[in-house]
Amino acid sequence: MSDSASENEVVSRVYEVGYHILPTAKDEDVEKIVASIRTSIEKAEGSFIAEGAPSLIKLAYPMIVREGEKLIEYDRAHFGWIKFEAPTAAAKIVESSLNANPSVIRCMVFKTIREDTRAKMKAPQLREVKRTDVIKSSPRRASEEGAEKAPVSEVALDKALETLTAE
Repeated sequence: MSDSASENEVVSRVYEVGYHILPTAKDEDVEKIVASIRTSIEKAEGSFIAEGAPSLIKLAYPMIVREGEKLIEYDRAHFGWIKFEAPTAAAKIVESSLNANPSVIRCMVFKTIREDTRAKMKAPQLREVKRTDVIKSSPRRASEEGAEKAPVSEVALDKALETLTAE
């Protein structure tokens, strides 16, 4: 293989972009913002692999955004992600287009792998525990158990309830 052939070869990688969209954006506006993200990926010659539709979530910490002259604090945002394959230069192009979008609070583009890397929720595994020791009841406990088996009169029961509930 000649040196000129390797210079012309475009290196393609798998990337994932995660983004937070303003919580004040309406549902139809969120779709338009996501469409603009997809468009920037397509313009950078990217091909889509997977996508997580944005949903409104509570943020781990408040984010402060400058809107005109004011600083506004948000504790929620629409979070979504897109996994795509593109040339290496595409990551910077996509990130700069997202940073230029005033509706995007924060974004991150990072290199990843094609396989599904999301954490799966697993049911906790239950271990079977076998007891070999037998717990022997103490003499006091045995007398309490014997007392419970004796019949209780209605009058004694009412009297005990009155003393417990009286304040």
